[in-house]
Amino acid sequence: MKKVKVLTAQEAVDLVKDGDTLVTSGFVGNCNPELLSKTIEKKFLETGHPRDLTLFYISSQGDRSGTRGGDHYAHEGMLKRAVLAHYGTAPSLGKMAVENKMEAFNIPQGGTVFMIRDMAGKRPGTITHVGLDTFVDPRNTGGKVNQKAIDSGWNPIQLIEVDGEEKLFYRTFPVNICFIRGTYADEFGNVSLDKEAATTEVLSIAQAVYNNKGTVIVQVEGIVKAGTINPKLVKIPGAYVTAVVVASPEDHEQALGHPYNPGISGEQRMVVGETAPMPLSAKKILARRAAMELREGTVVNLGVGAPEGIAAVAGEEGISDYMTLTVESGTIGGIPQGGSRFGSALNPDAIIDQGYQFDFYDGGGLDQAYLGLAQCDQFGNINVSRFGPRLAGCGGFISITQNAGKVFFLGTFTAGGLKTSIADGKLVINQEGREIKFIEQVEQVTFSGKRANKNKQPVLYITERCVFELTEKGLCLIEVAPGIDIQTQILDLMKFKPEISENLKEMDPRLFREEKMGLAK
Repeated sequence: MKKVKVLTAQEAVDLVKDGDTLVTSGFVGNCNPELLSKTIEKKFLETGHPRDLTLFYISSQGDRSGTRGGDHYAHEGMLKRAVLAHYGTAPSLGKMAVENKMEAFNIPQGGTVFMIRDMAGKRPGTITHVGLDTFVDPRNTGGKVNQKAIDSGWNPIQLIEVDGEEKLFYRTFPVNICFIRGTYADEFGNVSLDKEAATTEVLSIAQAVYNNKGTVIVQVEGIVKAGTINPKLVKIPGAYVTAVVVASPEDHEQALGHPYNPGISGEQRMVVGETAPMPLSAKKILARRAAMELREGTVVNLGVGAPEGIAAVAGEEGISDYMTLTVESGTIGGIPQGGSRFGSALNPDAIIDQGYQFDFYDGGGLDQAYLGLAQCDQFGNINVSRFGPRLAGCGGFISITQNAGKVFFLGTFTAGGLKTSIADGKLVINQEGREIKFIEQVEQVTFSGKRANKNKQPVLYITERCVFELTEKGLCLIEVAPGIDIQTQILDLMKFKPEISENLKEMDPRLFREEKMGLAK
């Protein structure tokens, strides 16, 4: 084997040409090739090149600051097209998309990870049920975010029929250069991911670019002697690697804004002390009601936001071992992390490639999924991906919610200034939120109630004051919190009239008490 080329970051970005299709690795704030991304941004700002790039990444990259991860590419003229699963953590990039300054596409994370694997194998694309009846269905927007995407004539998602059933075809396209990241490279370019929070999809990216006769650039923290990396720990074989770039620690954080933690990478088992119980609040009510649905031995996915409280409640109640928590990035078990560390877990049981995680998800491996409730309509559809000028993107939401055995959406009943308290075991609304969440029709369908009903998938919508169930007729009110007036504090704050169950119940009174609920019993 030839010794691998070692380049400076500037030398590496000089290999990117106008019009190239660039693939970058990373999951939220984890595993980002930050040095390479900020160096190419600097070059563009100084020279105007490279320009008209197509940026493709599998999930979400950034820390919501507007200055890191995917936001290094948020300059008019630098990008011709962006094909991403999620824009929310790269708000500057999302702003460019909304302002029609590039062709912008939003494709489900399961779709993007399978596309890169199919690119590696030079297959035409992925055939799947994931995305049917959502906004990525070509009968809706086909994942096109703006007018430039519509005018481009490029259709990465097609509706087809296989054995008499509707399917979506996620089409592959050539990728010719990548910026990916590892921990160590040996003298021949074999790369390990020892200290990384996840393995994500770096192997597939390297194979896809190499097999397209492209350029594979890997950012690492150091170079070690040949033969010192266990072959089983080599995630990117040196045969695929064009060059490596050694980054300084500040440009190679384990997660953006976070130093290295061996408990995240699985190199050490960290001692976790007891955490203080969550204060009794609307968020805790949501988490407690959701935790009541946990069953022993279940495999679960917890989304960001309100669902994150479920793990805390499960710990407080002594039922953490009832469930195995998973995250889209490929972590299984442990304690999922939030913020820019989302996608990692402390003390994980296993870390697998993201593609295999979505194989598991799409095949129905998840028993339960708990996701956020941003906007809901009379048909049980959920929107978490777009709100006027605010573009978040779907991320893994579609794959997770469409395929889990049971789905639970959690969120406060209204948003924007809602203030609640609890008195004598009853919920008190001190100040109502300004934004109504239950509307006649969602702006964008990220979860389809119609498809859930067709698949006979159980779905609950959990708020601090009531619980709805999805039926063939749409939403049905099945539980109401003590102290809440159904007419003035629920029905009058909805843009549609839900069904009301003949067996309408009061929410469990234990939800509204300071002491533990006793769920372990």
